[in-house]
Amino acid sequence: MPAPVFLPPLELTNRPTVSDQVFAHLHRQVLSLELPPGTKLSEVDVAKQMGVSRQPVRDAFYRLSKQGFLVIRPQRATTVSLISAVAVMQARFIRTALEVETVRVATEALTEGDLAALRDLIEEQRKAMEQGDKVLFHKLDDQFHREICIRSGLDFTWELIAENKGHMDRVRMLSLSFASRDAFDDHQQILAALEARDLEQATQAMRDHLARILDQIGRIRSDHAELFDPEPERE
Repeated sequence: MPAPVFLPPLELTNRPTVSDQVFAHLHRQVLSLELPPGTKLSEVDVAKQMGVSRQPVRDAFYRLSKQGFLVIRPQRATTVSLISAVAVMQARFIRTALEVETVRVATEALTEGDLAALRDLIEEQRKAMEQGDKVLFHKLDDQFHREICIRSGLDFTWELIAENKGHMDRVRMLSLSFASRDAFDDHQQILAALEARDLEQATQAMRDHLARILDQIGRIRSDHAELFDPEPERE
């Protein structure tokens, strides 16, 4: 019988590693289009600019490439991936499935205090829209959806959505120059249905909201052809 193996206890910490911090920073810049599709990146340059060694940058590059946001080619420059219409449609499908089910729960689960908090968020969105602050509007847009999940007791759902919506986010950033009003109006309709405890209307309003990208992506792709992978669109 083999002798038992004794392993020392791990010192667990919630602090993000350097690799996690590099990944989060680059991920945020890619999704916000601060690093637009086609941008060339170098491990050496990124490490130097961020004041870290190359290993955490290499790890972050690998994670981003697995998510489809970086293209790593040996002996060639690493680049931010072009936007894939197929990946956008897949992300929309996953997000719709999760959020439609979430809003079913929210219709019954949200308290008056929760609804009041959502009303406040929509008012903040209104101000951001009127000020033309696209970055803040996008942040508040995400927060609206996140709060519905969390206040419905479905925190894990938002975690899944956040993991899968990145390819949509790049297109959503491009859409805000002409579609902020539509997104804002959609949020008002979703909230009105939740306040009325109208399950059918709430689920339909959420479905319609997330389907807008189906109509928008053609226009965005036409206006920004250089940012898109030249692949055929399909749902």
